[in-house]
Parts: sequence; structure tokens; C-alpha cells
Amino acid sequence: MAQEVRFCRSPDGVRIAYAVHGSGPALLINSCWLSHLQYDWQSPVWRHFLDDLGRIATVIRYDERGHGLSDWQVDDFSLTARVGDLEAVVASAGFERFALLGMSQGGPVAIAYAAAHPERLTRLILFGAYAARRRSPEDDEMFEAFTSLIRVGWARPQSTFRRVFTNLLIPGADETQMQWVDALQRMSTSTENAYQFRVQRQNEDVTALLPQVTAPTLVLHALGDETVGFAEGRLIATTIPGASLVPLDSRNHILLAGEPAWPVFVRELAAFLAPDRDQAEPPDAELLNLADLTARELEILRLAAAGLDNGAIAGSLVLSVRTVERHLSNAYLKLGVSGRAGRAAAVAGLARRGLA
Repeated sequence: MAQEVRFCRSPDGVRIAYAVHGSGPALLINSCWLSHLQYDWQSPVWRHFLDDLGRIATVIRYDERGHGLSDWQVDDFSLTARVGDLEAVVASAGFERFALLGMSQGGPVAIAYAAAHPERLTRLILFGAYAARRRSPEDDEMFEAFTSLIRVGWARPQSTFRRVFTNLLIPGADETQMQWVDALQRMSTSTENAYQFRVQRQNEDVTALLPQVTAPTLVLHALGDETVGFAEGRLIATTIPGASLVPLDSRNHILLAGEPAWPVFVRELAAFLAPDRDQAEPPDAELLNLADLTARELEILRLAAAGLDNGAIAGSLVLSVRTVERHLSNAYLKLGVSGRAGRAAAVAGLARRGLA
């Protein structure tokens, strides 16, 4: 799945790198600071996000100012500047309306944008996000300790100091995944940027904007998140009118591909985006990629193309109707289709390739 990297300028002149890949309705991701448009494709921590989300949406994502492929010579990491970056990406990408996914520190930016530009959003998703960094004396002590770690150890070749942050982000990771995040911290930004970004975002507070969000909103949050506690996600979901909250059974701030919470995340996101897919143009059957389907999914699609309903398919293959429905749902998810038009295109795709 190829991506196209582009650049735009924020109102203060900072160049922001963004990338587009996938197919389907537009989904703009305001991700956390730990990203790099180029290296994420090689990452055992981020690659599944790119692959699975690209199957259900046209994904637009960007590197924060001072990070990744965006300009590193930056002094202003304020919320106002970061909202300006998002607005610049929206203007450059050219999508009139889109769904917005705010992850982690991208949450306040997404909330502020949603409150200011309700006409642009079809829906809002917040994952592992917060509205404000609530402070206690213990939190202040922890903040001082972490900023000292950044100053002392961020740029060192050894990952000893950066591993503290890695353990908080993905405590359930294996050593390969841990090492990748250790290295990505150095690759994603400089010591000074990491320090300034952390200091300036401590004062962000968009709690007062939550009741102003009018877009349909889905909040996903890991129950055991050690970086941003579950209570923050609950607060968002109970304050944004009509928001839904999906607790995820995980300790990881960044969900990993092999854990049970990941397919739940993808399924919930796909279902939430389904109205956007149904309103989009029907997919071209010739362009559907069937390579990712399993043999069983192809077999069931062939029978659907032959005109059998789910009950008849179940009887033919000696499966339960529910199992057939699950295989079809997985196939449609991989193909990035939904609704009657999308499913018809999937069946037509088989027929045009002589597989029906």
C-alpha cells in the first residue's frame, strides 16, 4: 500500500509533512508526537495501523511540527500553533468533509478543531486522548523527573533513559517492539523539541470546548493505559453530547497488532465510519484488491457471487450462518467496502477476474 508524501505551510510558516494512502472515506489522523511518516511503515508498532486503517479509509496523517519530516526548527508548540498546522493540512489535502481521529496528545487539537469547524467534520474519533493534563503535586514531581530524563538521555545512543517512556507507552510489548520505540524517539525529534513540546502542552485545557462539539463522536480508550488514564477518556465521553465510549482491554497506550484489543478497535472504527462509506461513491470493482483475502473468504464470496444467500452458503460449506457472516464481514473490511453498493462491487470484482 503506497503513500504519497506532501508538504504545506502552517500560518506561521512552519512546513508540515503529511501523507495520504488507502481508499474509502477521508480519515484525517492527528496522531501523537511519536511518529515519522517514513519510518512508521517499517515499524512493528505502527505498521498495522497504516495497513488496517488504509483498508477502510483514505488516511491522511501528518508529522507534528518539530517532528518526523516536518520542520524541526520550531519554537512555538502551543495549542494555537498546532491547530493551525491541522488547518493547513486540511486546506492542502483538499477534502471538503472528513472524519477526524485525535490520538493521545492530538486529542486537544482535534477537540479544538471540532469545536471551531463543525461544518468540516462528518464525525470525530478520540483514542487514548485527554482534554487537559490534570495536575497534582505528585504529577508535578513526575513531570520534573521526566523532563530531566529528556534533557539527560534523549539523544544518547544507549536507550536506557528512553526506555522509561517506552515502558509507559507499550508495557505489553516484546523486546523488538520496545527497541523500535526506543529508536523512534531519537529519530522522531531532537532533545530540545521533545523538551519544549512536553513543557508547552502541559498547560493545554480544552475541557470547556467539549460541550461545543456537535460531530458524532466515538471515544476509544484502553482500560489499563498508563500514559493517559482511562478516566480521561471517560470524562471526554461524558461531556461531549451524545458521545459513545468503548473501553479496550489493554494496558498499552499504543495498541499492538497481536493483542485482542486491536481487532476490536478496527471493528468499532469501521462500524463508526460506515455511514461515510455508504455516502461515498461506490467502489470500482476493477480496483478492489483481493490479494489479502483468505481462501475461506474467497470461497464464501464466490458462493455469494453465484447468488446464494448466507443460509445457503452455510449449508453448502457445513458452517453456521454466524460464521459465514463473520467471514463476509472480514472480507468487506479488508476490501474497504460496505453497504449494498460496496458488497455488490466486491462480488462483481470476483466475477470480472473470473473467480466467481
